[in-house]
Amino acid sequence: MTDRTPHRPDDLLARLTLPEKLGLLHQWQAPVPRLGLPPFRTGTEALHGVAWLGPATVFPQAIGLAATWNPELIRAVGAAVGDEVRAKHQADPDRVGLNVWAPVVNPLRDPRWGRNEEGWSEDPWLTGRLATAYARGLRGEHPTRLRTAPTLKHFLGYNNETDRATTSSDLPPRVLHEYELPAFRAPLEAGAAVAVMASYNRVNGIPAHLSPLIEAELRGFADGEVLVVGDAGAVGNIAGVQRHLPEHVAGFAAALRAGIDSFTEDDADSGPTVRRLTDALHRGLISESDVDRAVRRVLGLRLRLGDLDPPGDDPHAGVPAEVVNCAAHRELARAAARQSVVLLRNDGLLPLSPATPPRVAVLGPLADAVHTDWYSGTLPYAVSAYAGLAARLPEVSTHPGADRIALRLGQRYVRCPDGPDGGPLALGDEPTWFDVFDWGRDVVALRAVGNGRHVGADDNGVLVNDRSGPGGWVVRETFRFQHRADGTALLHHLATDRYVTVDAAGRLTVTADRDSAATVVAELVADGPAEAAALAAAADVAVVVLGNHPMVNGRETEDRADLALPGGQEALLRAVHAANPRTVLVVTSSYPYAVGWAQEHLPAVLWCAHGGQEHGNGLADVLLGDADPVGRLTQTWYADAADLPDLLDYDIIGADATYLYHRGEPLYPFGHGLSYARFDYARLRPGAAAVRAGEEVEVHVEVTNTGSRTGTEVVQLYTRQRRSRVKQPLRQLRDAARVTLAPGERATVTLRLRTAELAWWDADRQAMVVEDATHSLLVGRSARDVRLVGAVTVHGGAAPAGAVTGDGLGAAR
Repeated sequence: MTDRTPHRPDDLLARLTLPEKLGLLHQWQAPVPRLGLPPFRTGTEALHGVAWLGPATVFPQAIGLAATWNPELIRAVGAAVGDEVRAKHQADPDRVGLNVWAPVVNPLRDPRWGRNEEGWSEDPWLTGRLATAYARGLRGEHPTRLRTAPTLKHFLGYNNETDRATTSSDLPPRVLHEYELPAFRAPLEAGAAVAVMASYNRVNGIPAHLSPLIEAELRGFADGEVLVVGDAGAVGNIAGVQRHLPEHVAGFAAALRAGIDSFTEDDADSGPTVRRLTDALHRGLISESDVDRAVRRVLGLRLRLGDLDPPGDDPHAGVPAEVVNCAAHRELARAAARQSVVLLRNDGLLPLSPATPPRVAVLGPLADAVHTDWYSGTLPYAVSAYAGLAARLPEVSTHPGADRIALRLGQRYVRCPDGPDGGPLALGDEPTWFDVFDWGRDVVALRAVGNGRHVGADDNGVLVNDRSGPGGWVVRETFRFQHRADGTALLHHLATDRYVTVDAAGRLTVTADRDSAATVVAELVADGPAEAAALAAAADVAVVVLGNHPMVNGRETEDRADLALPGGQEALLRAVHAANPRTVLVVTSSYPYAVGWAQEHLPAVLWCAHGGQEHGNGLADVLLGDADPVGRLTQTWYADAADLPDLLDYDIIGADATYLYHRGEPLYPFGHGLSYARFDYARLRPGAAAVRAGEEVEVHVEVTNTGSRTGTEVVQLYTRQRRSRVKQPLRQLRDAARVTLAPGERATVTLRLRTAELAWWDADRQAMVVEDATHSLLVGRSARDVRLVGAVTVHGGAAPAGAVTGDGLGAAR
C-alpha cells in the first residue's frame, strides 16, 4: 500500500533513502512507490507551443511574439501553451512533464546567433518584460499551485553556437550587471519563472554549470527557491570537451556543489548520473547535505505543481484533451501571427484593397510553405502566405521561383519513385525533375517534382526522396554543388561531409570521398526566376516571400556567417521587380537580413517570423488592410555584417554594440515599424522636473491619429544620461505603450520612468548606483525616430565626478 499523504519536502526528505534521493537528481526521476512519489520528468519544450509531443497549437516563433510588443497577448499564448502541456501530461504523465523549458531570456546581442528566433529582444528590459508575460501565462495565476513550471534559458552569456561548449563569454562587470543579468532577474522577481537552465558555454573562463553566479546572483532574484537544471549533456562536458576537470565524478560533484539540482544526462538513463554522484559521496567530493539541498528544491517544485497532492486536489488537473488546438487557441494563433507582422517600408502600395481585388502573384520559396524550427510543435494544419491570400482574393497565382533541373551522370539520368513514400535515387534512361531551393551560402535542398518530397541520405548513405524537408538534429537534406570549369559538378552532402557517387546497384550514395565522387551535370528544365517574373508581369501586384529555412544556415549548433539574403533569392526578387515594379517583399525569417536593395527599390517591405499554423491568415489580414500592422522590431536590422563586432565579443559597451551603443546608421532601427495610419506627437509633460533615485516619474504625451484609417501606435520612451563618470548608452528603452486611435482621435499616453533602473554598475562600490544627473527623455516611434525631447534630473547620491558626456565617449566599462 502506498502513502498518498501530501507530505512537505522536508518530511519527504527525511524519509527518503540516500539512493532514492540520488534518483531524484536526474531529469527522469524514478518513482518511490512506498512514499507515493510517482515518476517525474523535467524538460517539456514549450518555446512557442508544445514541441516534440505530437500535434499542438503552433504559435509564431518567440522573436515573432516579441514583435507584438503586447504582454497581454503573450501572456495569453503562454496560458494556452500551459493548458496544452497539462492536457498532454494527463494523457501520458510518464513522458510529458510539467517542468517546461521556456522562455529563453538571453538578450539578442548579435543577429547572427543561430538561435536568434528563440529570444525576445536585444534590449534586456524588453526581454524581461515580455518573457515575464509568457512565463506568467505558463505558470498560471493560482497563488500556490503552478499550471506548469517555467524554466528560463540559458544562464549565462549565451549568444553563439559554433563550438559553444568550449568558447568563453567574457563579460566585463558592467555588461554582466547591466545587460546580461536583468533579463533573468525580471521573471524570477515577478514569481513568473521558478527554474533556470544553465548554458553550454564558459563564462569568463568557467563552465556556466560551475559558475559562482548561480548562487551569488541568480538565486537571489527570487523570493523562493529556484530549481537549476543542466542542459542536455552539459555536465558531462565539464570533464569532456571543456577539460575543466580530469574526470566525470569530479565534474558531476562540482556541478552539484555549484548549484545544479537536476542533471540532464544520458537521455532517460539515470544510471550513469547516480553512479557518479554515489562515487563522489564515497570520495568525499560532495556531502549528503549537498544532495539534500538539491532534492529539497526538486521536491519543492513538485509540490507547487500538485505532484505531491492527493488525487483530485490539484487545481490544474482535469484539463480536457480537446483543449489542444481548440478553436480559441487557433484564433489566438491567428491574432499572434497578425500582430507580429512588421511593416518596414511602404510608399502607399499597401494595404491592398479587397474592394477592388487586385490580381496577385505570390512568389518565392516561402510563398506556399510554412516551416517549423527545432523547437516547434507538430503543425495540426498550416496556412501559407499563398493560401491566406487565395482564400480572400479571386485571382492569385504562385510559384516558388526555384530552378527545375534534371541531373545527368554521363549519358544516364537520375530517377526516383513518384509515389508518396519515395525511394532510392538511381540511374535510368529518363530523367526525374528536381526543384532547387537556395537557402544561402550555396546550400541547396532538392525537392523531387514527382512526389513533392525532398532528397536526403538515409542511414546507409543512400539518397532517397522521402523527406518532408530539411529537419532533425542532424539535417540530412542539404547539399552544395561544387562546379567545375568543364560545366560538370560534384554534389557534396553536407551532413556527412562526403560526396555523391553511384554504387554497384546503380543507386546514388554518399559514401565516396572527393576523389571518387561522381561528376554530375545539372540540366536546366525551367528557369524559376523567369517563370516567377512572368507571373508577376501578368499580375497587378507581386508579393515575394523570401527568408530562411529554420533548420538551415542558422539554428542550434550553427551560427550565421553574414546577414545577406541567399543569392538565388536576391536574384529572384530583382527579376520579379523588373517585371512588375509593384512588388512587395515579405521577409519571413528567424533573424534580421541586410535587405538594403529592397529598401531602396521596392515600394513595400514587411517582416514576420515563421508564424506557425496561422501564418498566412495573419499575413493576409495585414496585407489586405483588415488589420493595421502593429508589429515593431525588437532587434536592430543592420545594413551590413561589417557593422557588427566579432560574434564572440560580448563586451557590448566596448564594442559599441546593440542599439544601446551602436553609432552607425542601421537599416531599420530598434523599435521600428510602420502603421497604415499617421501619428503626431505633442506636449511631452514629465510628472516632475527633479526626483530622487527610486521614485517613479510619469511621462505624458499626446498622440493624434492624423491619417485616414484607424491605427495602432507603439509609443516608446528612451532616456540618455547627459553626463556620467562612465560611458553610458546613447539611448535606452524605459517603457512603451500601445494605443489604438480612430482617424482624428487624440489620446494622452502615460509612460513610466522607474528611476532605479537608471543605475549602472560601479566596480569600486561593487554595487549598482544612480548618479546625480540629468537624463534626456526621448519619446517617439523607434530608437532613432524621436518625436519629442524632455528632461528630468535625478538625485541619486552618487556624484558624477570626472564626468564625461552621455554620448558614450568615456572609456570605463
